[in-house]
Amino acid sequence: MESLDDVIDAMIADRVIHRHRRKWLIALALVVVLLVVLFLTGGFKEHKGRSIPTVEAPTSVQAGRFEYGFTEAKIIRTPKTDYSEAKARLQVYFDLKNIDKETKTSLTMSGRQLNLVPGGGADLIESNGATCHDELNVVQVYGLASQPCYAKFDIPADFAEDVVEIGVMAEEFKADDGVTGASEEPYWHSPGVAHSVVRIKTTIETEKDE
Repeated sequence: MESLDDVIDAMIADRVIHRHRRKWLIALALVVVLLVVLFLTGGFKEHKGRSIPTVEAPTSVQAGRFEYGFTEAKIIRTPKTDYSEAKARLQVYFDLKNIDKETKTSLTMSGRQLNLVPGGGADLIESNGATCHDELNVVQVYGLASQPCYAKFDIPADFAEDVVEIGVMAEEFKADDGVTGASEEPYWHSPGVAHSVVRIKTTIETEKDE
């Protein structure tokens, strides 16, 4: 039969174990949250230690429902006039193709799918979508050949990077977690996974403000 001292020692040990277990569980949860945040956003921000592939243009990238054939990037400047301030925009050129073999659905490329990575920890800059044949948000039909397109990014008037980094976001075709009671049929989720970064050399052009 256990003595009173043995019982007390066992109770103290049990409390110590539970106390430390809670601390370890909390620490583990914080690590998981940090990894998720880094994967979804921080993966773009710094070239050193980046968790996703970084490739050099010209190159082809398949991400989610699209294939991008990146070719060039232009910084287009509009000088200051008596009536307007100086401004600039970045245009990134690529051949765009719908590769949605899962549902074979026609769709447009959203601005969230391509992001300018300014560097230095600055926030990502979303594109305005894809302009193809001088028309914004052209519907991309599954099975057709790729189309020459470009995406536009708003940048400061003095932006002068020799090389820009474009973060490519990917959609995922998967089912929801059955435990939550959501759909168990797979479907395309909104772009939310950092897929890759494409480095593209820039050229500079100047245009008049019309």
